[in-house]
Amino acid sequence: MRVTVLLGDDHPFVRQGVRRLLEKEEFEIVGEGSDGLEVVALAERLRPDVILLDISMPNLNGIGAVRQLSRVSPLSKVIVLTMHTEEHYILEALRAGVKGCVSKTQAPEHLLQAIREVCRGGVYLSPSVSGVVVQGYLSKTEMPFDPLTDRERQVLQLIAEGKTTKEIAVILGVSVKTAESHRSSLMSKLDIHSTAEVVRYAIRRGLVEP
Repeated sequence: MRVTVLLGDDHPFVRQGVRRLLEKEEFEIVGEGSDGLEVVALAERLRPDVILLDISMPNLNGIGAVRQLSRVSPLSKVIVLTMHTEEHYILEALRAGVKGCVSKTQAPEHLLQAIREVCRGGVYLSPSVSGVVVQGYLSKTEMPFDPLTDRERQVLQLIAEGKTTKEIAVILGVSVKTAESHRSSLMSKLDIHSTAEVVRYAIRRGLVEP
């Protein structure tokens, strides 16, 4: 029985390249998502063996998606395929529950090895990523405290992406009043008072790119 794979990346060319690589190795691509919300919805319906995710995706970034995927498709093994190999990105991804991290700058063989390893129940880090993790361990890096809930973190990302409260409500499937409540709550918790401050915080936390 072939291993089923769901792809999550907002760049079509990346998805096409990964699809071609995996299909040559007889993996079965069961779906593709261009943002975190779409990937979560597809995973809940398709329940793939493996989910490949980019960290930087619109509407819901890869880390936020991993947290939701653990609830909607707990048996799926999540591998992060990313350009971001900074220490805080990788450590947060691992703490969120990913089973593999592969840098997009590494050779394709590392991605194939990662899929095979996580399907065997292991964890795989490509060479450049494993160096970051070891350095983080040796320096005993602690993630900065984050007081936000998953939903508030998602609203924060959407604000930083330039979405209005009404647009956020539509994306999340909630009322405008609820979206505004989340917005007020997160700004209060973070003691920030403007959209510009929200954007700066989101960039520092890696929720959006500069």
